[in-house]
Amino acid sequence: MVVTNNATMAREIRMLRDWGQDRKYHHVVKGFNYRMEGLQGGILRVKLRHLEDWTEARRTRAAEYDRLLLGSGVGVPVEASYARHVYHVYAVRTPDRASLQRTLQANGIGTGIHYPVPVHLQPAYADPAYGPGDFPESERAANEVLSLPMFPELSFTHVELISAAVKQEAYVV
Repeated sequence: MVVTNNATMAREIRMLRDWGQDRKYHHVVKGFNYRMEGLQGGILRVKLRHLEDWTEARRTRAAEYDRLLLGSGVGVPVEASYARHVYHVYAVRTPDRASLQRTLQANGIGTGIHYPVPVHLQPAYADPAYGPGDFPESERAANEVLSLPMFPELSFTHVELISAAVKQEAYVV
């Protein structure tokens, strides 16, 4: 715990404990993520018992998204042959993310944009050797990725409704 009446120091400490962010997804210094309390640890210990079941539930929902979005024109996550994806998020890709997000929002479907600024363009990780255009795939992904609802309790009916909303417009990957 840190206690201070110095506003500048308080701001810096808050940034350090939140990955160096001065606002969401804007990293200005190299920071950390050390915010777990004992109570959180106790709760997580209980939740850990359910981790495998929750992972399998997300994997099942992801497989259903994959099936329903086949041929829709959106890029879906690909599971590497040597790995087991846990689908913490189910992120699709489309060159017109804003339009897809508006369509989903109009259908009452929430979405997320994760990592909208590539690491090499974050002030905290700035390197004079790299700038805009040096990692085009990272930059393209930052502009195209949209996360659809994903959680273990997501019903298959909702997966169908979300997928139908995604397919309302023609998208080209």
